[in-house]
Amino acid sequence: MNSKPYDAVLFDLGGVVLGSPLHAIADYERELGIPANFVNRVVASTAPHGGWARLERGELSMAEFYVAFEADCRDAGHEISAREMMNRMNEATKPREVMLEAITRLRTAGLRTAAVTNNWVVPEEVADENPAGAKSAVAELFDVFVESSVEGLRKPDPAIYELTCERLSVSPTACVFLDDIGSNLKSARAMGIATIKVDTPEAALRELEELIGLELLVG
Repeated sequence: MNSKPYDAVLFDLGGVVLGSPLHAIADYERELGIPANFVNRVVASTAPHGGWARLERGELSMAEFYVAFEADCRDAGHEISAREMMNRMNEATKPREVMLEAITRLRTAGLRTAAVTNNWVVPEEVADENPAGAKSAVAELFDVFVESSVEGLRKPDPAIYELTCERLSVSPTACVFLDDIGSNLKSARAMGIATIKVDTPEAALRELEELIGLELLVG
């Protein structure tokens, strides 16, 4: 076991605590017959000024995002329905029980926890159906809940991690961060935060167990 002391664990939501919206996007791309990872490439290549980045910073309404992101995709060579894609993503992001249990065990052991999520403002009429885009039942599991759409900051901007650490009253070097996107982890790691790339929740939690010396997996 690693003997380095850690005081807090930071979690991404979608793809970590919740099911992965990336899988829903991949399924939609296959149905449309467009190249795999097309949407992700558009998101990355248009940041920080594209429709997706502006949505996650709270600068666009969902209706405005649909128009802007469809234009971004059209400029990149393919037509999509941003509304249909987002609906599918929302359906995919259900809580992962193994992660909820692990977070509970962390807090019981005295570690502080934070959610650090790139999300968007959800219209009130659909908020109850959109766990990725709104504060939901998982919010109560965290000492700190940091949302890009509220703060006007989005991962991988180091400022969002600095803000999270300030609110937790911990040093970055006393934190572990779990995310399913490598670029988000890279900027956190540069600050001294220990990072874990989440491919499956079980594998990530085993790695976290090794870092903090605490049993997290049930059974």
